[in-house]
Amino acid sequence: MRILLVEDDDLLGNGIKKSLTREGYQVDWLMDGKQGLAALKSDSFDLLLLDLGLPGMGGLELLSAIRKQHNSTPVLILTARDTLDDKIEGLDSGADDYLVKPFEMAELKARMRALSRRQHGHSEPTIEYGRIHVNPASMEVKLDGEEVELGRREFTLLMEFINHPGQILSRVKLEDVVYGWDGDVESNSIEVHIHHLRKKLYPEFIKTVRGMGYKAEKPT
Repeated sequence: MRILLVEDDDLLGNGIKKSLTREGYQVDWLMDGKQGLAALKSDSFDLLLLDLGLPGMGGLELLSAIRKQHNSTPVLILTARDTLDDKIEGLDSGADDYLVKPFEMAELKARMRALSRRQHGHSEPTIEYGRIHVNPASMEVKLDGEEVELGRREFTLLMEFINHPGQILSRVKLEDVVYGWDGDVESNSIEVHIHHLRKKLYPEFIKTVRGMGYKAEKPT
């Protein structure tokens, strides 16, 4: 899951990025509203974590701008503005959820998982995908009831395939999801991770579409 974090508080932004990265999220962090808007125009993200009091462009202005552009990226506002009117304005501007600072990381992650389930049509907290059973909160993966140990990047890839069943995902797209802007990506890194996923799960799970990318067949 690729996250764009737009937050100008250095301590909070660094803490959020470190905590989410440890749990398999790919987090790209910016501290300026105009930079955030430019990133959303040029790249695709699964979720936007958005502060309101930003330099360059305020969070609500950024939010209104992307919604006018028909950008449907889920948005979770992170702000110290805690009045009812502030919350209503944020939600009416196009936010999907609103979290008041200070907050616990556990609550942030729970709200992120809820938004991801809603975005991808998963109503339950755990996901069953054919023979594969996934608990995103604990990063627990089972195949035919047996636990499978996946690395952080393997888990990130698995969730990307599960969240886009039957869709062809290009290598460039998968590199963005797994490594984001900060990653030092070797030319065959994605191929290596997919090889490991096939070996740990089963070979037919991920299919190669020659010249285009990879896809996971929809579960029957």
